[in-house]
Amino acid sequence: MKCFTLRRKDSLCDSFVVHFPGGQNALLPAGMRQKDQTKKSPTGPFQRDSLLAHLEKQAKEHPDKEDLVPYTGEKRGKAWIPKKTVDPIMENVTLEPELEEALANASDAELCDIAAILGMHTLMSNQQYYEALASSTIVNKEGLNSVIQSTQYKPVPDEEPNSTDIEETLEKIKNNDPDLLEVNLNNIKNIPVPTLKAYAEALKDNSYVEKLSIVGTRSNDPVAYALADMLKVNATLKCLNVESNFITGNGILALVEALQFNTSLVELKIDNQSQQLGNKVEMEIASMLEKNTTLLKFGYHFTQQGPRLRGSNAMMNNNDLGKSTGPISTYTVLSPNQLLSPLLVKLPPK
Repeated sequence: MKCFTLRRKDSLCDSFVVHFPGGQNALLPAGMRQKDQTKKSPTGPFQRDSLLAHLEKQAKEHPDKEDLVPYTGEKRGKAWIPKKTVDPIMENVTLEPELEEALANASDAELCDIAAILGMHTLMSNQQYYEALASSTIVNKEGLNSVIQSTQYKPVPDEEPNSTDIEETLEKIKNNDPDLLEVNLNNIKNIPVPTLKAYAEALKDNSYVEKLSIVGTRSNDPVAYALADMLKVNATLKCLNVESNFITGNGILALVEALQFNTSLVELKIDNQSQQLGNKVEMEIASMLEKNTTLLKFGYHFTQQGPRLRGSNAMMNNNDLGKSTGPISTYTVLSPNQLLSPLLVKLPPK
């Protein structure tokens, strides 16, 4: 083991030697890093309580530092006295004898309606308040004590799962069943991608299905490409809904580009995908919609104002064109909930 020695001489100690066995190894304990140089013999075993008592005694005997300004206990300034809170005294209101008698004999339900008419909505629940304002009779039978009760809402049952048989429906499409006009696969999570592509392939030769909806089926771009190829040759489908899926901008563009080869589709819904399409894709969608003359309803919420106005104008032009060339039909205005500016929508004649 190598040993390094450091010697120091000054006025305090004649010889101070520090040994570093093994070099400067910080992992060694202090007893092994330096040689024991204590010359006094131990007076006894280590006693922790005695050491703490000695340190406490030494601290108490040490004189405190004198203050620059000695403390005399003199109080200066005004003593703080808290203000007395006085309860507000209600002013005695004198009413006519008929009113006092009516209020004294009124039931809780009648008092509740009177409070609602006077605007004291904090004394009752919202349901009691609005029911009292909307009715001319006593409707609040529970009285003011019901303010602490929560409104009992009617339980809303969960939506029943989609009962569509995937394999049976696919066979009907392949067999060109004339009774099958609408295919609804909404919210069926376990449909494999090859099965959805098989649906698109089967619809190429089908001449009866007019509506296809695959909302919330976890469809992706390969399914969108298959549907785009189907739209290029299908001449029967009128409505296609692919909302709430995992289709990216490339898949959406493929669907919109296929519209230039399709003249039967009048409604296309592509909104609420897993990721935003982006400004570039929206501009291309708006450009393709301007070239299309048969699509009447397009379900997508544009994030930019420019593509939104172009798409809105394209839909209005298509509806106006259908109005001028087709039979007399009924027109209505789309609500804002349909994710597009107010458009004229052509409805089939009665």
